Amino acid sequence: MVNITVFLVVAAFLAVGFVIYLVIVYNGLVFLKVNIDKAWANIDVLLKQRHDEVPNLVAVVQGIKEFEKKVLTDVTQSRTSAMAAVSVADKAQADKTLTASLNNLFAVAENYPVLKSQENFLMLQKRLSELESAIADRRSFYNDSVAKYNTHIAQFPDAILASLMNLAPRELFTATEGEKEVVKVRVTNP
Repeated sequence: MVNITVFLVVAAFLAVGFVIYLVIVYNGLVFLKVNIDKAWANIDVLLKQRHDEVPNLVAVVQGIKEFEKKVLTDVTQSRTSAMAAVSVADKAQADKTLTASLNNLFAVAENYPVLKSQENFLMLQKRLSELESAIADRRSFYNDSVAKYNTHIAQFPDAILASLMNLAPRELFTATEGEKEVVKVRVTNP
């Protein structure tokens, strides 16, 4: 009788311990998933702020009559694509394209002393540079969150519960091959 009682107590203790373990793992996975969503939302907020600043920048640059139209068209089209993107992957790609277009605009602007000296242009350039830095910081936090999440859902025994929760690995925010190359500044005469 004592052996059965001890056995039942130990079995109950193990069952409760296992349930507590499952709850801890489940809550940890939920926390990681929510953290990724929050990290992406933070990036999205900054992308929206940058998208809101681009028309102001384009308007200031358009004031210089001889400024290259193709550069402005590229920036405007990139912004439109970025605003239309829905998925994380599409937004990330559109963001990369817009960043490249803005970098090209700033590089070409170096050839226009009148533009470079305008206070509005300098203010917008500084604001966009600050947003770029903030976006880079948030991308890093997002990638850290994704890496931790992907590691947890792949490790045993968490992978079993992650599978039951239909959790799938998330994509890291990576640079495209073109972004890894050194930026070539095009010099033209105004």
